Amino acid sequence: MDSIRKWLLSGLLVIVPIAITIWVLEWIISTLDKTLLILPASWRPDQLIGFHIPGFGALLAVLILLVLGAVASNFFGNKLVNWWHAMLNRIPIVRSIYSGVKQVSDTLFSESGNAFRKAVLVQWPRENVWTIAFVTGTPGGDVVNHLQGEFLSLYVPTTPNPTGGYFVMLKASDCIELKMSVDEALKYIVSMGVVVPNNHVARLTKSPN
Repeated sequence: MDSIRKWLLSGLLVIVPIAITIWVLEWIISTLDKTLLILPASWRPDQLIGFHIPGFGALLAVLILLVLGAVASNFFGNKLVNWWHAMLNRIPIVRSIYSGVKQVSDTLFSESGNAFRKAVLVQWPRENVWTIAFVTGTPGGDVVNHLQGEFLSLYVPTTPNPTGGYFVMLKASDCIELKMSVDEALKYIVSMGVVVPNNHVARLTKSPN
């Protein structure tokens, strides 16, 4: 029975990562394939060649992003994008949603931004309980008038789903910067501590002598 249990666990360790990877890739590709719906029915690959080939929608989505990026990068395209932003900001309900989403996306995808570029170790949700958080910036607005000293804005993700979490502001002196990349920290969080970053494994396995 011990051998059967060992073989079963070994099989799960092999098949589970592969199955989850395939499932995620299938979900991404099937979602992007919906981009084909913007084409006229007679132009869709399914109609032209008579059968469906997964991935055409993903290629179309990448092509659209490249074209939009190229257009937005030149002078006239930039003017058109600014006009589009100004128009959306005049629509009452759309304005509140669009402006918030745009500020977040500008912060996350800006090459000069510091959001989610650094992982830190903090005591959360109480003293002597430690977790990993990501630096999103520094407090702003009226908040800074009520905080004494240097503070950091942090995102504390939940496990194993890091898309949910908490926004907190802690003193910079209470945050310990980690020598691990954001990708390594995310893997550590999602795996609930099972997947230890390689550099940490090297320190643990190093002989004390």
